[in-house]
Amino acid sequence: MPDSNETQELLGRVKTGDNAAVEQLLAQHRDSLRRMIDLRLDPALAARLDASDVVQDVLLEASRRLKDYLRDPAMPFHLWLRHIAKDHVIDAYRKHRQAKRRSLDREQSLLPRALADHSSVEIMGQLLDQDLTPASAAIRHELQRRLQKSLGSLNEEDREIILLRVYEQLSNQDTAEFLGLTEAAASMRYLRAVRRLQQELKQTGSSSRD
Repeated sequence: MPDSNETQELLGRVKTGDNAAVEQLLAQHRDSLRRMIDLRLDPALAARLDASDVVQDVLLEASRRLKDYLRDPAMPFHLWLRHIAKDHVIDAYRKHRQAKRRSLDREQSLLPRALADHSSVEIMGQLLDQDLTPASAAIRHELQRRLQKSLGSLNEEDREIILLRVYEQLSNQDTAEFLGLTEAAASMRYLRAVRRLQQELKQTGSSSRD
């Protein structure tokens, strides 16, 4: 994740008026933006809105505002992009709720499909029990179901910091800056969120055995 040396070099080239560098810079961050957006679009909205379209809108806005960013780069470039993406996801929810269509709130509310990928089991093992090594498809499916249910039961603040730190692998420093917290506060929020998720996972496990 990166404001890597390559990103810094491209930003320097953009300042000199190199249009090709703008395209390279934005392309470099396309995949991480797509991942971020996928993790935050629930199936009801995703059925109507392709995450790729949101990414494209984010990159277009970033291109328009790039000169302003370069005049006052108050945060790392990848975090600046994430703030734009977050605003676009919020706007998408508002737009679809206000549209004269079947309300999103009446559709089945689940966590994004991106949270049910193969990495979910490994993540659950890290958070709950280092010895969890599922050997069958049935066990893997059950662990994914438990993790989705447990994440869904967390409040938005807890769920967001777990997405940032665990699923997207942001550093504590980047997470703190993105959320507008001190590093100590971000670290404490993350630890509390993990403890709550651990409790939820254990409870869903108990319910499954019952």
